[in-house]
Amino acid sequence: MNKQEIELLSKEVEMLMSERTRLLNVVGAAAVLVANANASELPPETAEAAERLSRYVNELPEETLKDALDALNAVDLANA
Repeated sequence: MNKQEIELLSKEVEMLMSERTRLLNVVGAAAVLVANANASELPPETAEAAERLSRYVNELPEETLKDALDALNAVDLANA
């Protein structure tokens, strides 16, 4: 690889890591929302969306979910 290719690859990796961080924040927030939602108190359409979200969150590998909750906690601490 030449220097330019390495530079481009490095920028791509940085972009992907930044995107992963944002996605982990979203997943963490979604997990907390689902954990605290009471489907019987939600309008039917909202309850259906929450159940779908719950399925997606539950399908995540445990390590990814842990990373997401850790990322969310880090964001909360930074905003405190």
